[in-house]
Amino acid sequence: MKKLLSISYSNGAFNFSMLLIRISFGAMMLLKHGLPKLMKFATLQNEFYNFLGIGSRFSLILNLFAEVFCSLFLILGLFTRLTVLPLIIAMLVVIFGVDKGKPLAESELAILFLTAYITLLFCGPGRISVDGMINK
Repeated sequence: MKKLLSISYSNGAFNFSMLLIRISFGAMMLLKHGLPKLMKFATLQNEFYNFLGIGSRFSLILNLFAEVFCSLFLILGLFTRLTVLPLIIAMLVVIFGVDKGKPLAESELAILFLTAYITLLFCGPGRISVDGMINK
């Protein structure tokens, strides 16, 4: 019981936790958001949310970069801290742009993703990653 209430953790537990966060949130973003948008590119390019007034098509391309390519890099743990920056921006756009005027509770999925990405920004990918292997 004492161990369950302890606030200490091992390096192995930390590294495995970062692996789980990277793979789960990277795969969810890629499979549930990025790839479906990529498959519907022709349809979405004219109706996608126009981020910063740069046009729907270019906004969609930036979003696809974040949701597809950055998610792949996140799963691998490659350039992790740089990789989460576009994903953080994308989630902020959803929360404060796409869902603007809605109750914050309706953006709960974007807030959940944002929380995981900020955690990875501060904590890094862990040792079980390409970044971890490069920086041994």
